[in-house]
This record gives sequence, C-alpha cells and structure tokens, in this order.
Amino acid sequence: MDTSIWSKWREHIELIAALLSGLFILLGWILSKNEFGTISILLYLLAFAIGGYAKAKEGITDTIETKRLNVEILMILAAVGSAIIGYWTEGAILIFIFSLSGALETYTMNKSHKEISALMDLQPEEALLIDHEGNETIVKVADLTLGDHILIKAGERVPSDGTIIQGTTNIDEAAITGESIPVSKQVNDEVFAGTVNLRGTITVEITKPQEETLFQKIIQLVQSAQSEKSPSQLFIERFEGTYVNIVLIVVGLMLFLPHFLLGWTWNETIYRAMVLLVVASPCALAASVMPATLSAISNGARRGILFKGGVHLENLGNLKAIALDKTGTLTKGKPEVTDVLFRDDLTEEGFLQFVASVEKYSNHPLAQSIVKYASENSGLSLIKPESSEDISGFGAKAILQGVEWKVGKADFVGADAAAEFQNGIANQLAEEGKTIVFASDDKGIAGLITLKDTVRPETLEAIEKLKSVGVHTFMLTGDGKATAQAIARESRVDGFVAECLPETKVEELKKLKEKYGTVAMVGDGINDAPALATASIGIAMGEGTDVALETADVVLMKNNLSLIAEAVLLSRKMNKIIKQNVIFSITVIMLLVCSNFLQTINLPLGVIGHEGSTILVILNGLRLLKTIKE
Repeated sequence: MDTSIWSKWREHIELIAALLSGLFILLGWILSKNEFGTISILLYLLAFAIGGYAKAKEGITDTIETKRLNVEILMILAAVGSAIIGYWTEGAILIFIFSLSGALETYTMNKSHKEISALMDLQPEEALLIDHEGNETIVKVADLTLGDHILIKAGERVPSDGTIIQGTTNIDEAAITGESIPVSKQVNDEVFAGTVNLRGTITVEITKPQEETLFQKIIQLVQSAQSEKSPSQLFIERFEGTYVNIVLIVVGLMLFLPHFLLGWTWNETIYRAMVLLVVASPCALAASVMPATLSAISNGARRGILFKGGVHLENLGNLKAIALDKTGTLTKGKPEVTDVLFRDDLTEEGFLQFVASVEKYSNHPLAQSIVKYASENSGLSLIKPESSEDISGFGAKAILQGVEWKVGKADFVGADAAAEFQNGIANQLAEEGKTIVFASDDKGIAGLITLKDTVRPETLEAIEKLKSVGVHTFMLTGDGKATAQAIARESRVDGFVAECLPETKVEELKKLKEKYGTVAMVGDGINDAPALATASIGIAMGEGTDVALETADVVLMKNNLSLIAEAVLLSRKMNKIIKQNVIFSITVIMLLVCSNFLQTINLPLGVIGHEGSTILVILNGLRLLKTIKE
C-alpha cells in the first residue's frame, strides 16, 4: 500500500482503537460495580489488546532493533503490573490514554507531511508524447526520456522539466516559487514539472529525468528535512535510553526496599512501584522536540522556506549576523537602463535607434539590456548594419547609413572626449554606482547610456525586518567600491566589502563568525558555494536552480529576502516552544514522582498527569503550524 495512504488510514485506525478501548473500559467499570467481575475482566483484556497493540508492537520491535529499552516498554510493564496486582481499571486507563496520545502523535506527523502530499498531488501521471512523425500518444510520465517531445495544452500541468521548442504561453509557477503572478514563456525558456500552462499550447523537449526534476528535488528536500533530527531531538533520544534504564533499576528496588525499610505492606510497595513506573516514564519529554520541529519545517515549506534539516532550523534562531551577495540577492541580477544622455543635434528616439542597431549583434548582457530598453521605449525598427564587429572587452562598432558608430567603454570611443561630454557628467554618474556605455559617430561623442543592477523592491523591507529581529547585515560583492557603496547605501545594510573574490568572501565570513558567532550567508549557490559552506547557515535564493538546492542549508523558493526574517522568527518560536515543553515535562515528572513517594497520588491520577502532559506537549508543538508573528 502507498505510504501516504497508509499513514492516513493509520491515523484513523489508531483513533478508533483508542476509542474502542475507552468504551470497553467504561463497560468493564460499570459491570464491575454490578458484580459481573469475570465479564468486566474480559472487557478490560479487550481494552488492553485493542488499545495497546500498536504501541506494544512499536516498543518491542524498536527494542529488538536497537537493543535498547524505551518508554513503550515501560508503559506495557506498568499496565501489566497494575493488572497483576488487581488494578485492572487503572491499567486499562493507562493503555487508553497512551493509545490516545499515540493517535494524536500520528495526527501530528500526518499534519506535518500535508505539504508533501499536496505537492505530490500536483505531479501529473501522464503526458502527451509526440513522435518524429507528429503522432500523439499518451504515456506515463515515468516513461519519458531525455529528448522526448511532449505537447502541453492550456490548463494542463507541466509533467516534467524541459525547454519550450514551439509556442508561447503564461505559466503559473506558484507550486515551485510561491509567486502568484504568471510568468511569460517563449521558445528556449525553461518550464518546470508541477507548474500550470495557463494560455497557449506549447511543445516541450524533456531535459531532465523524472527523478531529477526541480519538483522532485523540492519534495526530496522537505522529506529529508523532516527525517533529519535536530541536536535537541538527538540529545533527548540519547538521554531517554539512559533514563529508561535508571527508571527500571529504581522500580526494581522499589519492589522490595520500602517493605523492609519503611514498613509498607507488600501490596502498597508493589502498587507504588507501578505508579513510579508510570509517572517517571519520559513520554512527554520524548515528545517535546519532534512534533514541534516537524510543524515548523512544514510551516516554512508552505511559505517557500525549505530547510534541509532540523539542525539548520534550530541554528537559525541564534543568528546574529548575515552576509548577502549583491547580484541576484540584494539586486535583481540584471542590468537596467537608468539614464540616456545625448548630443543636442540628436533626439532620444534616434539616438537609441542607432545604439541599439549596433548592440543587437552583441551577446554582452549590457548590450542586450540596451536593445530591450530601446525596443520598449523608442518604438522604432532597428537599422540593419552594412557591417558590424563585436570587440571583446571593449564594445562593438558598425556602419549604419554610411556612418561608423562605436558603442562601448570610454577608451574605445575616445577617452578624452568621453570625459569632457556634458562637463564631465560621466564621473558623477559613475559615483552613483552606474555602469556607463558611450556611443560615438563621425562627429564625436553622440551620447551615453547608464545601466545599473537595481535593488530588488523587497530588499529594503527585508533588511529592516532583519535589523528588527537583531540581525546585523553585511554585503559582500565582487563589484568596485563605487558601485558597492551605492548599492549598500540604497539597501541600507550595516556594512559592505567590495571587490571580493570567492576566497575573499570566505575570509570575511570567518571574521564575522569570530565577532558574532552564528552567521548566515545568502547567495545564488554557484559562485558563492565556498562562502555558503563556510557560513554557520547557507541560504540560497531559489530562482529555480538545482545548484541552490544542493549547496545551501536553507532555500528561499520565492526569492524574497523578507522570508529570512520570518525564518528567524519561526526558529526562535520553535526553540522557545521546545524549551517550554522540556521544562514542563520535567517539572510534571518531578512533581508526580515526589507525590508518589509521599503516597499522596494514586495510579489513575498518575496516569492522567503523565499522559495528559504528553498530550499537552504535542498540542503545544502543533502551534507552530500557524503563522508566526513577532
């Protein structure tokens, strides 16, 4: 049976078993009051068998596999011991509440895995395959291979990662990035499995095997995070093994010593030993961490914050400083035209038309940005050059309508003339962190165009949020000092380091760790890989890249820096709830144990106090499924 279906059924089966156990206990208690002792004992035995089967099996199997006793074994011994000394009702109630808390724990696990199940439901099972002759065949997605061509109609989900080879459309990528605004796609653009084709019919060439799609990697990432245990959970589990052995030794002594040392009757001695076995069991302590961690990981996954494990989520709460890459993190990562200045005898439209006509045949990112800007703003068709040449590292030149135009660096078009253009305005623009592209014709400098990698709209809000939660912000960039200073001023970070090589970023991170302790690094997961590995926590902007998923500890699938502050608050809330759970569970155990030695608590109250605290701890952890507020 499919594991997700079984987990849903298991939740219902465990709840039904617990309720049936409770019903048989009630009937057994009623009959015992009416002198139907034999029948009541049979009903209690049914309550034991139905309510305790799942936990008994789990405890025995785990003990055999790990060769270590656990809390389930303690509960079984306590219930059986209670029945042996004649306390059938109390032993059965212990089984009932223990099975009820087990059902609640299963519910918690299922709730935390809900996002994974929802994601899996978005994965299409079939695709429309097109062969070389144009024939269409419906095939299973698992049977698709690299290079296959598939047809995706409007309203259908993309079955696998690939590249559009025919058609244009709008794609809803909310399942991958969390971004609700559809993205325009055309030939040569990538599409991802699980996203929705909204408008046109497209033909896509498969570029990745099914198990390597971004969609599958996200699922695997969250599944891995939910199975990886945090330091707190690992400590609790190590402590639990030793603690269970100590409890059994103390209970063994309690079976004899009070009778001889304190003069208790054998019945009272054994009874108190059974109560101790119940109240000293660390059930609530064992449930203090895992439900809270799973709930927090699920909360983050639902909002596009993917953690690679509980350890990273736990560490994030101690974050004191964060280093951010500039390009693609604080900024959009794509240069945009900011200023267009030209000679008096030219118009803006005419100037842009000539410059874009030269730059059209260049592959340089700046050239492409200029062509895009010109086409969107001038509305004029480009001029076909009589000849053109792209000179790497300097610029491009072309003959347009019999005139030679040069577009590029100042040295390429004429350094002195460029410096004098409009009373040296180029220097002022450079100080603002802008990249300047000059253009010249047969009359000299015709004008200049400035470009800048602009700050993301959400960057300012994100930086302010980080500062509000006590995190210091720093920018590490390979750009020159002027550009870095301008971006740092705009984004309002606390400090910056310019002209950083990959090894420089590593050294700067080491300095930050010495000063602040826990430090995060945010980057694109490619050229920032060494820095991401050096940081206490590596955070990658998702942007739909495989590398980001593989290198970082945390991935922001929505590419929204504001999510970092939310992740910090989520981590701090989780750590706070875990501390509350641990302190509460230990306090309850101590109070119950002391009450037992003072003979002021009976077995039913001990059962209710012990198992009730376990249920409260689990419910407290479930609070992390809700939105976290400051």
